[in-house]
Amino acid sequence: QVQVVESGGGSVQAGGSLGLSCEVSGLTHSRNCIAWFRQPPGKERERVARFNTGDGSVRYDDSGQGRFTISQDNAKNTVYLQMRNLKLEDTGMYYCAAARGYCGLQADQYPYWGQGTQVTVSS
Repeated sequence: QVQVVESGGGSVQAGGSLGLSCEVSGLTHSRNCIAWFRQPPGKERERVARFNTGDGSVRYDDSGQGRFTISQDNAKNTVYLQMRNLKLEDTGMYYCAAARGYCGLQADQYPYWGQGTQVTVSS
């Protein structure tokens, strides 16, 4: 059984930093994809970054480029998302998602999800 558990998040002022953690268990495939998505209020869920556990490659989508860093602690089966210089538009629910093999861009390509954690950026 695959489990995805996020932690972190919270409230921060614009320009500040915040870190999220995602612990994934039960994925037995040798190559998996762990991704962070976010869903701003009233908007669709969008991917911000992903990590491929097979080759260690990372990819940042438009919303995560330049200010977000995704990394993995393999020993802890944990993927992190470090966010800096946060902006008001970064506010939303952040979700960690996992999939075996291919790293898709769309949310429906990930069958395993965490419960989500709220990030609120204020002025």
